Amino acid sequence: MPPKKEIQAEELGINLSSRTETEYFKWFLACLLFGKPVQQAVAKRAFLELVQEGITSPDAILDAGWDRLVEILDEGHYVRYDFSTATKLLDVSRVIKQEYGSFGEMLRRFGTEELEVRMQEFRGVGPKTVEIFMRDMRPLL
Repeated sequence: MPPKKEIQAEELGINLSSRTETEYFKWFLACLLFGKPVQQAVAKRAFLELVQEGITSPDAILDAGWDRLVEILDEGHYVRYDFSTATKLLDVSRVIKQEYGSFGEMLRRFGTEELEVRMQEFRGVGPKTVEIFMRDMRPLL
């Protein structure tokens, strides 16, 4: 059996070379979904549903609220982890806003090693999610 293909930001329509906070957060959002043990096609579909609904920033996640996030994740067939993921998205977004003001500020504030540590301090974010995120981001930081 061939090894599982690693998802890349560009496959999701994310342009990291633009070096914008919006694109960087979209990649982090995707990594939060891909970091769970779900099929890549399901994680991709859930991510694209969030993008279609304009849920691509901490503010948009907080504005959407838990019920709407669960609904969107379900539309993307991300049903096994819909409740916990909605909670995680809200918690992470809240901490980003409270502790750093913005995702871009968090990225600017830390070197890559410290950033990896800080990201894993978010509730529900573990080494796999950070590994996926840093794989595409490390050259840009």
